[in-house]
Amino acid sequence: MWLLWFSLLHAGTAAPLRGAWREAARGDTPAQILNAFGHGALKAFNPSMLQWFPRDELGAWVVLQPGPPSADEERVLSIYPAPMGEVTLFEGKSPPRTLALDDFTAPLHGHGRLAFRLSVDREQTAPILLKFEPSSTVSAPERFELQSMDDYLQQDASWLSFAAACFAVMVAMALMASCFAVMLRDVTFAWYTGYMLCYVLVQSIQTGFLFHPLGASWLAGSELLVGASATALSVSFAALFASRFCDLSRYTPFLRIPVIALGVAMPLIVVLRCSQIPALMDMAKVLVNPVLILGAVLLLCTALMAAFRGSRPAWFFLLGWTPLLILTAMTSAQVTGALPKLDWLNDASIAMGAFEAVVLSLGLADRALTMRRDRDSVRVLADRDPLTNLLNRRAWTEAANRMLADAIEEGQPIALLFMDMDHFKALNDHQGHAAGDRALVSVADILSSELRPSDLLGRYGGEEFVAMLHGVHQEQAMQVATRLCRRVHRLDIAVDQRELLLSVSIGLAMRSLGDTLETLVERADQAMYYVKLNGRNHAHTFERRAEMSGSHHKPHSAHEQSR
Repeated sequence: MWLLWFSLLHAGTAAPLRGAWREAARGDTPAQILNAFGHGALKAFNPSMLQWFPRDELGAWVVLQPGPPSADEERVLSIYPAPMGEVTLFEGKSPPRTLALDDFTAPLHGHGRLAFRLSVDREQTAPILLKFEPSSTVSAPERFELQSMDDYLQQDASWLSFAAACFAVMVAMALMASCFAVMLRDVTFAWYTGYMLCYVLVQSIQTGFLFHPLGASWLAGSELLVGASATALSVSFAALFASRFCDLSRYTPFLRIPVIALGVAMPLIVVLRCSQIPALMDMAKVLVNPVLILGAVLLLCTALMAAFRGSRPAWFFLLGWTPLLILTAMTSAQVTGALPKLDWLNDASIAMGAFEAVVLSLGLADRALTMRRDRDSVRVLADRDPLTNLLNRRAWTEAANRMLADAIEEGQPIALLFMDMDHFKALNDHQGHAAGDRALVSVADILSSELRPSDLLGRYGGEEFVAMLHGVHQEQAMQVATRLCRRVHRLDIAVDQRELLLSVSIGLAMRSLGDTLETLVERADQAMYYVKLNGRNHAHTFERRAEMSGSHHKPHSAHEQSR
């Protein structure tokens, strides 16, 4: 898709041109410049290749000599990339016409370039005289095309669809990141959003897209200041984004402070630039380019080091940032006259911005998934007993309250089993705590395998386990509890040399009207304590009988000692 667009944008449909130029001098007139051109007194250049023209002081004159046209048709002269300053066209007796990126009065607007519609009645091979007006901005090199109106409109439509698609991708990725910043409460996504929107603003000003077709007339006259500020802020956001995204505090802590300092310094330069104090504004102009260059190198080196030290997101950052950095360096080199044939670098910067937006968005998605996986892992560690891998008391209590509420709402029966291992203290005393831990793990495995996946099993504390059975009546629950007693006893875990085997005592309580989880656990615990006092290794359902009420008043410490 990118190759198709580039082939349409830079297809060779232009008529042949010969060009010459010279710096403007005081007292120059259009007639003098054309006369000098006729005598070969101007500097020749190839209009189809990028050429730099000085803009300081009085500007520069450019003369273009068209070749014979293939047909008598309306033609358009376009200047690409669109210069930031004004350009004036002189056409014989017609009044001069001046165009600029922020001009909203011209009948023909070029997208990504300046376009002059030539008069139909002018001589087809007559020289075309242009003047690049003085400008305080750093001028970029331009090339010229003379096309038929049909060819121009076709190429213009191709560029417009190309640029619109690229900007749409960047803006969409930025808006998506802003949503994630709010949902995940992660400022990393916010820094990415700021960086991408600033880059969109810079490119849309440089190409004129912000003026045509977006029609941002309110920005006319202040685009240079806004563009410079957006450039500085984009580096600031990129630095803050890289600091968190690449996890510099972990992988390159010694470079984190310089990167954050870069992120703070660039907004300060913007403040100086906007201060309207001449001395401070001059200082900002002097500082901005060196800081930009050093900042770009710093971010590149930092990301490389973080990547090689194991930062996975740093590789995403490098993949998206490095090509754009190389293109920026190549575009800067063109100002000095290098790479005159690579006129596609400006369009490539827009395309690479979209590519970077996609790559960094994939990196952010990977980061979000990693954060979710880590959070789930932490939650599992917080909810699970590290020895038996069952729910711990807190997690089981939360889940049991939810299950109980659902059962009450649905009118379903709930059974609660309170289980305590018999002779566990003696096992620890005779065989050591390692043997006790192995016994706990074995019992937990048996309980898990015997209960349904929908049953809620947890370790309540020490050698106590609890299980909540949903949708089970008392007879069924008692059958389950009896089966659990038999399965634990068949583990044949010897407690001491007297052939005493580890077993489990189980108390059962059924949910009744007005029950809470606390009252349900309390009744099941009383039933389990009754089993302890009456032979162990079996299950008993809570009943309001005399012996149960008597056991209810026994202290829990005595209960522990009897185990």
